[in-house]
Formats: sequence, structure tokens, C-alpha cells
Amino acid sequence: MSRPPARCAGCQKRPVAWTTPRVDYCYRCLPGGPFTAPPCRRCGSDNYFSAGLCGACHPGGPLRMGACRDCLAWGVYRQHNWHCWRCRWWGTNYPLSECRYCGREMPTGELGSCRLCIEQARMRQEPGRAIDLTTATQFGHQLFLANVTGQPRRTQPLLKLPRDYRPLPSVPWRQEALFELTPDPELVKRLALNADRDLADYCKSIVTDHAAKHGWSKRQTNGVIASLRVLHVLQDTPRAKIKASEVARLRNYDGTVNSTLDVLEAAGLLIEDRPTRIERYFNDKTAELPEPMKHQLQIWLNVMITGSATAPRRLPRLPQTAQIKIASLAPIVRTWSAQGHTSLAEITPAHVRAALPASGAQRALAERALRSVFTILKAQKVIFTNPTRGMKLTTVNKNAPLPLATDLIRDALNSPNPAIALAVALVAFHALTNQQLRTLQLTHTIDGRLLLDGRTIPLAAPVRTRLAAWLEHRQRTWPGTLNPHLLISRKTGPRLTPVGATFPWTKLDISSQALREDRILQEIHASGGDVRRICDLFGLSVEGALRYTLVLGADDPPRPHIPVPRTRGIN
Repeated sequence: MSRPPARCAGCQKRPVAWTTPRVDYCYRCLPGGPFTAPPCRRCGSDNYFSAGLCGACHPGGPLRMGACRDCLAWGVYRQHNWHCWRCRWWGTNYPLSECRYCGREMPTGELGSCRLCIEQARMRQEPGRAIDLTTATQFGHQLFLANVTGQPRRTQPLLKLPRDYRPLPSVPWRQEALFELTPDPELVKRLALNADRDLADYCKSIVTDHAAKHGWSKRQTNGVIASLRVLHVLQDTPRAKIKASEVARLRNYDGTVNSTLDVLEAAGLLIEDRPTRIERYFNDKTAELPEPMKHQLQIWLNVMITGSATAPRRLPRLPQTAQIKIASLAPIVRTWSAQGHTSLAEITPAHVRAALPASGAQRALAERALRSVFTILKAQKVIFTNPTRGMKLTTVNKNAPLPLATDLIRDALNSPNPAIALAVALVAFHALTNQQLRTLQLTHTIDGRLLLDGRTIPLAAPVRTRLAAWLEHRQRTWPGTLNPHLLISRKTGPRLTPVGATFPWTKLDISSQALREDRILQEIHASGGDVRRICDLFGLSVEGALRYTLVLGADDPPRPHIPVPRTRGIN
């Protein structure tokens, strides 16, 4: 096809009036003009373009009609770069590779085929069956007109409904599956291309709102829509609410799990049935136990996690605390189960003493874990006696924290990754815990100061430098994010959740706890073991601060004792 003519030398907008003979101006900019352009000498149109022809008749005109470069459909214009509307969308959402069926180098979808092969398979698709790309493209392709394929058939006129009208898709019942079968991923993807899109249409406005609110990319938005179509195919009960465990199966079909969960929860269609991390850990450690013993340990775990509002009242503990106790309990209760015990009510003090490790930290952890279990079960009236009552606990030896190598900290502070540099600086200079670092929000940093747990901490100069570099990188990478947390990642950028517990420490050879201990050790040496100062600076308890004083030697100068004035309690 001929190339478009040159631009006018005067306005640089319209094409030149003639190329043969050469005229470097349009009719409006000709010297002595402007002049009225003549009509097209081929069709008589008043839309003059160049060389006596209009924009549709000229070979280089913007309205010159031809075939689509990708699907070969007739009826596209040069001004649209010779692409139909569907191929323009297809090319921006799928990578360029060799089509599995026609061998052309084209953007290919999930099935490894270009759009031309997909349309050919849809033409030859049998009712009620998935598309068969191999059979459909065996003997060639039937071409078609551009921008007219795939239009839904209307058997009756549409009703004019309100713009915000959405039919309720849920049904009050569920059809449970009789057998658990794993569908063929390729077949599911083919069915999703032509399946009913009730679920995707119902959630379309919510997907659009999430994309605009959380700064989703076009690829992420289209991935959620494609995942909703796959879920519609996998549903045993159409128009029913979807379990979160069913959404997790999208990983087998190249789907988007977390973003799809957010959309379904916003639409009110999500049933949260996934076990928590501590529940998965508990089930893994107690899978081989007798049912009565496992039920008793489940009661203990529920009280540990949720607490108890009835007497004796008990505050909830952190899941990490429960996990440590489960790790100490698991080998002991498995030993009792192998000896023939089916219930913890059968355990006596002799059994407890025989099952404990000989000495060391493992014995101390096991003693505290068993005391926690039997104390809670006795309080809940599950067992009659507490076999650990009156048993003395083993004293735990305190270990002295060790300092880190200076070169290791310096390399981490100068990391080219701005998130790593900021996280290391905050911990190395101000000894923030990993939990404080993860939950730190943008509003907690004001005018070079850090507002943390009711305290105002002036930020060190190296921290302020790295904070400015991170904020610039954050704005440039996620300009539309609404996540209020200071540290965000690729996964949390389009959401409102904090980063994971290992971000960004997985890319370093040091941990946040070791770096925090190094900072506290430096303060211990600088203050000469002033425990009160350590407690105020880093929010430690007196017992926790005394652990760091073990590193002080005889040559360290003692600090004078400053009496703390007593305050009258508030009734």
C-alpha cells in the first residue's frame, strides 16, 4: 500500500495538495490563498485529501479500507493501523508468539492460538460443546468482515433498565459434588471463552471500581474478568456463592486469585472457608492422633487464639505463641498415642515426667506447653485433674545477643533497592520491630519525625534521605495506589493490606530481629547499661532489657543509679 503524502510546509497538519506535480502546501496554505479544494475526481466527495482524491480513495488516506493485519478481516482503516477493534484489544493483552495452529507470529491467547483461529473454531463450534481448534483449522480459514463477529443474537427486544440495575445472582441452595474430579485445564479454558458471563457481568462494575480505586493495570483487570469466567465454568451450582477454596483452584488455570477474592468479597458472593495458617499447622501435627485427644487439643487451641470471656477469663494469645507450643507438644502427644492413650484425661504426673526431654531449652518449652494445655482443659472442665499442677518449671538460660558485622549493615543500607535501604535504615537507626515496620503508614512520618505508639521520634539524616528516595520510587511505580502503608510491594500495591512478614528481608543475608538487637547493643554500650533508658527508647520490658546487659564486661563504666520517683496509682 502507498504511504501517506508529506505534510504541508505551512501548517504541518494537512497533507500536501499534490505530489505530482509537486506542491509543498495544502490548498489553505498556498501562496495567495486560501483556495477551495476541488472534489474527489473518483467519487466526487468534498473530503479532499491529496492528489485529487479524498481520504477514502487515496491509497495513503486515513479512511482507506483494507484487511486487518492479524485476523485478515475486511473493513478496517489505515487510521486505525489496519487493525479491527477486537484485534486491538487482543494485541494489548496477549504476548506475541507463534500460533500453535496456523504457525503465524501473532498475539496468542491462553490456548496458544491467534484470534483468527479462535474465530474459525467458533464458526464450526457445535452447540453445547467446547471449541475444537485442531479440527476447525485443519482445512483452512473462512474470512469474515471486521467488527461484526461475536455479536449476541437478540430473539426479543431488550428492556430499558436503570443504569445501576444488576440482577441478584445468588441462589439459596448449593448442589454439592458427588465425586471430586480435576477438570482438564485446556477444556476449562475453552469453555470459559464461550460460557455464560452472568458472574462476570454482575461483577463488572465492581471490577471497574476496584481498578480505578486501587490503580489496577489493564492486564490485571482483564485477568480478573477472565478468572470470573473460569469460576463460572467450575461452579457446581450456577448463580450460587463461591467458596474461597474454589477460588484458590484458579492457580491451575493461570487465574488471578487474590484480586478475584477482593472482587467477590465486595460483591457479597464470597464464602470464606480457608483455614488459617495456625489451623493448617495444627491439623498437620495432629492428623494421626485419636479423635478424643485431637478434640481436646482443638478446645485448647480455640481458647489460646480467641481467649475466654467466661470465668476463668483469658486473653487471646498470638498465633505464633500457639505455634511454638504446638511444636513442643506434637512429639509428646504422639508418644502417648503410640502407648495406647486416647484421651488427655488419662495422663498422670508420671506420664508427664517420663515424656519430658532430659534438659535444655526443649524441656523448658515442653513444660510450659503442657502446663498451658492442662490448665486450660481443667478450666474448661474437659479433664478432672491437672497433672502439671505443682510441677516446677526449668529455668531458661538467657543467651546474650551478638552484634552484626559492620560491612554487612553498610552494604544493606546502600542497597539499590529503595525498599530494602529504607527498611534497613529504620531498623538500624531506630530499632523498629518487624511488626511496626509492616504496619507503618504514610501519615506516621511528618516533617522528618516518626509518630510511633504515642512517641515522636526524630528521624536520623540517613533515614530521611532513604525515605525521600523510597517515596519518589513509590509514587513513580504505583501512582494510583490507595494503600496507606509506607512499605508496599507488587502484591499489596493494588490493595490496602500491609506487606508480608518477610518483605523485604528475603533478599538480604540479615534478619530484622538481628539488626534490631545490634542497634540495642550499641545503645547498651553507649549508655553503660542504663536499663531505664533502653526501656524508654525501644519499648522493652525490664526483663527484656536486662537480657542485653549480659554483654557488658568488667571494663564497661557503670552508670549511676537514678531513683525513679514513685507515683500514686489511679483508682
